[in-house]
Amino acid sequence: MRISNIAFAALLFSAACASEPAGPIPMAKLPDIDAKLALADITKLASDEFEGRAPGSKGEDLTVQYLTDQFKAMGLEPGNPDGSWTQAVPLVSLQPDKITPLKITAKNGKTHEFKWRDEYVGWSRRVTDSIDLKSDLVFVGYGVQAPEFNWDDFKGIDLKGKTMVVLINDPQVKGADGKPDDSLFRGNAMTYYGRWTYKFDKAAELGADGVIIVHDTPTAGYGWNVVQGMGGERFDLVTPNKNMDKAKLHSWIAADAAKELFKMAGLDFDKLKAQAATRDFKPVPMNMSASVSFKQKMRTTNSRNVVAKLPGSDPKLKDEYVIFSAHWDHFGVGVPLNGDNIYNGAQDNASGTAGIMAIARAAKKVTPAPKRSMLFIAVTAEEQGLLGSQYYGSFPLYPLDKTLADINVDDNLSLIGRTSDVIVIGLGASDLDDYLRDAAKEQGRTLKPDAEPEKGFYYRSDHFNFAKVGVPALDSDDGSDVIGKPAGWGQKKKDEYTEKIYHQPSDQVMADWDLAGYAEDVKMLFAVGYRVAQTDKFPEWKAGNEFKAIRDKSLIKK
Repeated sequence: MRISNIAFAALLFSAACASEPAGPIPMAKLPDIDAKLALADITKLASDEFEGRAPGSKGEDLTVQYLTDQFKAMGLEPGNPDGSWTQAVPLVSLQPDKITPLKITAKNGKTHEFKWRDEYVGWSRRVTDSIDLKSDLVFVGYGVQAPEFNWDDFKGIDLKGKTMVVLINDPQVKGADGKPDDSLFRGNAMTYYGRWTYKFDKAAELGADGVIIVHDTPTAGYGWNVVQGMGGERFDLVTPNKNMDKAKLHSWIAADAAKELFKMAGLDFDKLKAQAATRDFKPVPMNMSASVSFKQKMRTTNSRNVVAKLPGSDPKLKDEYVIFSAHWDHFGVGVPLNGDNIYNGAQDNASGTAGIMAIARAAKKVTPAPKRSMLFIAVTAEEQGLLGSQYYGSFPLYPLDKTLADINVDDNLSLIGRTSDVIVIGLGASDLDDYLRDAAKEQGRTLKPDAEPEKGFYYRSDHFNFAKVGVPALDSDDGSDVIGKPAGWGQKKKDEYTEKIYHQPSDQVMADWDLAGYAEDVKMLFAVGYRVAQTDKFPEWKAGNEFKAIRDKSLIKK
C-alpha cells in the first residue's frame, strides 16, 4: 500500500516520539508502602529479645539473621560478590573499667576532682589494657586549622605530651552587625571542623596526649545525657598500629564543670570563648595538669554489614549501582536509666532499617524493573563513629565510580503523621535534591533546609562516608509541619524526642506513632532511588561542594 509523503512523515515523527526516553514513572503508579509490615519489622528489631543490637553481641547475630531472612524472602540476591549476605567489618571493643575521677592540679597545689559521668566522660581508642594520663592543660579555642579561612587555633603551641581543652562546634564568628558571618565556616551551619571526631583526629595529628571537649547543649545538638551514653563499651576499626597514634584520652566535660575548671585556672571562660571566635586567638596554657587512669576491657570481633542486591534489568547498566543505606546497630545493654538498661533503638534506627527493607520490597514489585542494580546495605557500628560505612567506603564491594548515589535512611522517617514539608540536611549539595524535590512535589510537599545547621547533622550519619569518597549522598529528614496539627506541634514533638528519647532506653515502639507519614517518606525516597536507577545521566555534586572534586577525579576515566 502506498502512502502520501505527509502520512509517511507523520509516521516517522510518531516513531521518533515513541523511541524517545519516557519521563519518570508518576508516584501514583509506584508501589505503595505497607506501613503495617514496616511496623512489624521495627517491633521485632527493637524488641528486648534483640538486646539493643550492639555490634559483637547476641543482638547482632539476631539482627543479621533477621535481615538476611527478610531479604531472602523478598527474592533478592546476596550482596557480597563472594556469594554471602554480609561484609565482615573487623572491630575492636574497648570499655573503660575502674576509671578514676578527673583530677586537676593547679600550680599552687590546689586540686579538684571531677566525677565520672556526672561531670566528665572519657575513653580511649588505644588498644591497650590500661591508660594512665598526666599532662598539662592548654586551652585551644575551637581547635580548628582551616587554611582556606586563614584560621589556626594552634599558633605557636607544641601539644606533644599535653592535653588540649577545646570548645565544641565551629568558631561562632559574628559580623559587625552581630549576626553570624556566613563567609566563615558557613555561618551558623556546622562544617566538619565543628565535629567532635575532627577534634580528636586533630589532637592525634598534633601529638596531644589527651582531649577534653567542653560540652554545650545548643552547639553540640544534644544534652549531657547523650554524652554520658558514650562512656560505655565502644568499638573502633582494627588498625595495624593498634591506634597507638591516637590521643590517650578522649573526653568531654559538662558545661558547669568546665566553668569551674577555668575558674581554678584564674581564667574567664566567657571572655576566652569570645576571643576564640576570632582569627587572633592564641592557645592559652592553663597552668594546671590533668590526671586520670583506667583499665580497659578489650575484645575483637568481626561485625557485619548486611548487603542485599537487586540486579539491574538492563544488560548495559546492571553493573552500575544505587545504594540505600541504614544502620542496624544501637547501644545494646548499657547504664540503667529509670530501671531499664536495654537501649532498644526503635526510632534510631530500627525505623530506618525497616525503611530500606520496605524500599527493597517496592523495588521488587515496580514495573518496569530498575535498569541499574540496587544495593540495600544495613551497616554496623554507626553509633560508634560511622564505622560500618567507613569500612565500606574504604573497601567497597562494588566500584565507587560506578555507584550513582547513596540514599541514607537514619531515623529520618516521620512517626508523627503526614507532613507538608521535607527537611533536607545540606540542601543544595547535589542533583539528588532535585530528584527529591520532584518526588515531594508529587506528594504536595515542599523541601526546606535544615533549621539547625549548627548541629552538623550532615557529618553525623553514614551518608557522610559515601560523600567523602565522592558518591553523591542524600540525607533527608522528616518534616515538622504535620498536617492537621497546629503550627509548631511537629517541632515540639521532635524536640521532645531529642530531649527525652534519643539514645535512651525509652527509644521504644510507641502506641501513639502515626505511620501514615512514614509510608509517604519511604515511597518518596524509593522514587528518588528508582528514578536515579533509570536515568541517562549520573547525578552530580553542585558547583562549590567540597566533595565535587573527589567525584570529578574518579569519573575522569569513565
